[in-house]
Amino acid sequence: MSTISDGATTDDGAATDGDAAADVDIPDKRRAWRPRIPGGRLALPAGARPYVAPLALYGVTKLVGLGVFAWLLESAGEYHKKKPRFGGGAHWWDVLGTWDGWWYLQVAEKGYDPRPLERLDPGGMFTVKQNSVAFFPLYPGMIRTVSEITGLGLFGSGLLVSVLASFVAAAGIYAVISLLAGARAGTIAAGLWAVAPGAGVEWAVYSESVFVAIAAWTCHCVMKRRWVAAGLLAFLAGLNRPTSAALIGAVGLAALVTLARRESRREHGVAGPVYAMCAAPLGLLTYITWVGLSMGDLTAYFTLQKDGWAHYFDFGDYTFDVLRNTAIGKHDYIFAFSVPDLLAVQLVLALPFLIALMLRKRPPLVLVAYTLAGIVSVLGTQQMFGNTSRYLLPCFPLLLAPAAAMSRLKLPSLVVFFTTAAVASGWYAHYVIFELGIP
Repeated sequence: MSTISDGATTDDGAATDGDAAADVDIPDKRRAWRPRIPGGRLALPAGARPYVAPLALYGVTKLVGLGVFAWLLESAGEYHKKKPRFGGGAHWWDVLGTWDGWWYLQVAEKGYDPRPLERLDPGGMFTVKQNSVAFFPLYPGMIRTVSEITGLGLFGSGLLVSVLASFVAAAGIYAVISLLAGARAGTIAAGLWAVAPGAGVEWAVYSESVFVAIAAWTCHCVMKRRWVAAGLLAFLAGLNRPTSAALIGAVGLAALVTLARRESRREHGVAGPVYAMCAAPLGLLTYITWVGLSMGDLTAYFTLQKDGWAHYFDFGDYTFDVLRNTAIGKHDYIFAFSVPDLLAVQLVLALPFLIALMLRKRPPLVLVAYTLAGIVSVLGTQQMFGNTSRYLLPCFPLLLAPAAAMSRLKLPSLVVFFTTAAVASGWYAHYVIFELGIP
């Protein structure tokens, strides 16, 4: 079965056949992979029906993985011995609000306190006291808003925001992949994102689900040439995570290439791409500038990340050091966690293969730029290597080729795969990062 994405790609980021599917009807045999309900179709609007299958697959696989995670936590019982802030709690679900989740809940409850950088005694790993301004405001702001509207506590609101956002993200992944490889592949891609390494944070008090939801629909808007919406969504992404720089750059590049070609200027106009280019970086720049001004140092955010969390761009030195150590069976590097690191090494080794397969499908420029920039930012930064799977979760276009290939499988084979993957994900995507490492 050939895929629409086999068409050529134009310089403005739109594939002449492939991602121009945004403007072309997909053949019926590839569009309608929907659940068959006895007695008729689902009583849903026509526009919502295509999303039933991918969201159902995503939700079921996530529930299975979460159930296995809970069973493993209870079997080990180690979380009872840990502090609530550092991976512990009275119940297994409390673990989902620890580590970074604790910081987000602090911001949701108390807001920020951007004091000048406070230096610590030299000689330790961290030389600056940690501050909550390192965590961007969109996600904790959503937690606080949901809590005030619903009356739920902040922890429950954080989980609710993440779970709902994860379904929006799954729908966005489906929308993007289905334009390039058909509805069946789009549905499979949503399921693959549910069982991807590191997917445990999708239903935790972490900002990944919100970011991927924004990123997927931003890319979809660019592919459909909805520049105003793309600019606004990229603006919001900049208020959610610093890694939004990859998305912002991809939107700007796609808009710039569109403006550079006379044909695309005539077809799409000038105002929309210019607006997207200008609006996209404003959220990120505004927040980082606010942190700098509030703390009395325009580089305060970056100093805080480097000296307070030991996270900074080092052009891949740390990644190479981990790969070298792992190859010779040693752990002579900071943030060493044997099991998460070993799984992360395997993922890094698979990246060239996944990138090559993605490029072979000739996706639009915005997806290529976003994915490659995201990968460079992850592998080029010193941070907890065991969390590489979590950091790469936003790179959903890597799912394009596997999803397209798996779309040729028959239903029984897919059932066996997703059943196995859902059960296994409770360990490698949840337990490994929350219990055997630090998410």
